[in-house]
Amino acid sequence: MNERKFELIGLAYDAKSLEPVISEKTMMFHHGKHLQTYVNNLNGLIAGTKYENSSLEDIVKTAEGAMLNNAGQVLNHNMYFEQFAAAGKKDTPTGTLATAIEGQFGSIEQFKDEFVKAGASLFGSGWVWLAADKNGKLTISQEPNAANPIQKGLCPIMTFDVWEHAYYLDYQNRRPDYLTALWDIVDWNVVEKRYEAATGK
Repeated sequence: MNERKFELIGLAYDAKSLEPVISEKTMMFHHGKHLQTYVNNLNGLIAGTKYENSSLEDIVKTAEGAMLNNAGQVLNHNMYFEQFAAAGKKDTPTGTLATAIEGQFGSIEQFKDEFVKAGASLFGSGWVWLAADKNGKLTISQEPNAANPIQKGLCPIMTFDVWEHAYYLDYQNRRPDYLTALWDIVDWNVVEKRYEAATGK
């Protein structure tokens, strides 16, 4: 049986097209170098182990140590990069996701404020997530390092990366500015599809 080989995900947009929110230079380092390193490390780690034919999700749910860290970073980064678009994107949530957000957070704007505050206040490196349970209830969570809500039985539907390599070239230490700017490139079509897959709604 051939072992699974993970690959660097392609981007549905040009690396330059997310400017000025994310610069081409940051994209080249973040996607082209940081994520590639995690992919390479993970492929080396799974070879000859029980995980060599596992999905990223299954590895993140059950692995520990370096295996978990690298698999988590690949899964998290894939979700991060896949949720952005520069042109022709859906720039506000609608449908069942919008209803869920408004019901739980009061409004879309209030949700965005709470999400940014959660990302800005996370100590050290990690991720801020919007996740759903099987009933559609939404949760904003701070996850350190390479953690993912999937480890808690939730379905992650959106994430902002708050590791310094995601923003330092463009925003230096201004993490809240970076988080706020990301709303301009979120493609809510992607997030809504994830929510629908999680809930069947």
